[in-house]
Amino acid sequence: MDYKNEILKSIQTMVDRTVSNRKVDHTYRSVVKKIVKEGYVIVDSAGCERTVRCCIPGVSLKAGQNVWVKEPMGDIGALHICGVC
Repeated sequence: MDYKNEILKSIQTMVDRTVSNRKVDHTYRSVVKKIVKEGYVIVDSAGCERTVRCCIPGVSLKAGQNVWVKEPMGDIGALHICGVC
């Protein structure tokens, strides 16, 4: 038996599980595709269109404008625009 490789595989499995279960804020660039009554339509990290709100006071965005989008603690339902590029 190659116990060294088995130990390394076990450690790698524990690390992979810990990383996959970790919830963190995820911020990425996107573009405003269009403006609707409910907010702004952007493309999320998976390539799907989502309607989100802008959390920057006093800013009005235009279609085609690059923005920063934040997904707090992995909650896609709380996705919002947090900055302008």
